[in-house]
Amino acid sequence: MPDFKVRRQQLRMAERVAAAVDSRETLAVEAGCSHGWDRYADDVIAIDHFGASAPGSVVLAEFGYTAENVVARARALLALDPPGKKA
Repeated sequence: MPDFKVRRQQLRMAERVAAAVDSRETLAVEAGCSHGWDRYADDVIAIDHFGASAPGSVVLAEFGYTAENVVARARALLALDPPGKKA
């Protein structure tokens, strides 16, 4: 479970650092429950159920924990590659 007190502290520090940045979209990649991340992130990759059975790398790939998926979600979040856009 994430430590939201630490996360709030990190966000306060990040807000000071990012004050001059136009865009502060946040993608949370949580290898667990997404609970609470909606307060801090614009999009979340997380697992909100249990019971999958396969080698770890297979399960993680099936749930979107790949570099390709994280990059795609981040690009969509930044509107670099909006959903439905043909490359």
